Amino acid sequence: MCGIAGVIHRGSRADVGFEMTSMLRALKHRGPDSTGFALYGQPQRGEFVLRFKVAEQEDMSKGFDIHRQVVERRAEVDRRIAQMGGEIVMEEPATEYAFRYQLRFKPGTMNSLEAYKKFADYIEDIDGAEILSLGHALELIKDLGDAERVSGDYKLSQFKGTHAIGHTRMATESDVDIRSAHPYWAYPFMDVSVVHNGQLTNYWGFRRQLEHRGHRFMSNCDSELIAVYLADRMHRGANLEEAMHASVAELDGVFTYLVATSDKLGMAKDTMAAKPMVLFESSDLVAMASEEVAIRSIFPKEIDTWDPYDGEVRVWQS
Repeated sequence: MCGIAGVIHRGSRADVGFEMTSMLRALKHRGPDSTGFALYGQPQRGEFVLRFKVAEQEDMSKGFDIHRQVVERRAEVDRRIAQMGGEIVMEEPATEYAFRYQLRFKPGTMNSLEAYKKFADYIEDIDGAEILSLGHALELIKDLGDAERVSGDYKLSQFKGTHAIGHTRMATESDVDIRSAHPYWAYPFMDVSVVHNGQLTNYWGFRRQLEHRGHRFMSNCDSELIAVYLADRMHRGANLEEAMHASVAELDGVFTYLVATSDKLGMAKDTMAAKPMVLFESSDLVAMASEEVAIRSIFPKEIDTWDPYDGEVRVWQS
């Protein structure tokens, strides 16, 4: 019974961190185990934003040794960034174990999908390290706790950007940890993230296919499969909307998901349409969520909402 939400502003920047916090706070009853945000801002031209962690939240209570390991792992991340031709322009410790870096690379270093993948694989080869997101616009933050806690810990309410998606998770079949929380970065595509409500019944078959094609999985959560599936489709030449239509045809189960790129927000529902989604659309803004109460949390006035059809795919441009 997870909750998902999304908002996109057309042609303007807004307080999307505050808006997404409000929407996910309204959906807390749908999933108290973890909360995640994928926020899209506008960093300096030519710079990359890297969000990563080197431990899980629960690891930090296991004694002094883990604190030493966190320091050592972060130092190794820094060393490998430099080795790959990167410069850390700005660094912010979000928590004891999660960090935000702004990076600049030597010309010609990070100019292809293969280069992004090589960089991500090299960083994640460090014990305990996981890249949450890499991109020019995307900043993906997820942790244990409700929206109020995660937004406060990571100081998200002041984040300004064009669009965002978010998730409140009720753990049903996978662990309660950060790696099993949403959103998921569609590795290795920059600026692509996914949140999902539902269950896939052909998860393991598709996972084996995707792993054979060289894709990596960081969890056993079926929602991660959607992100990897879309990444694989786009890697083989499909655009975002084409990949989403293919997912509705090929992925079995009941699901509604949101996917965001640097300038788009998309929504897809399976053909049974068992998982809820409510939409509001105006000339300058589109908002969507599992329940109408989340949309109304960011509007002081009366609004009209509607439900998308079964098998429907929609994409909006910022």
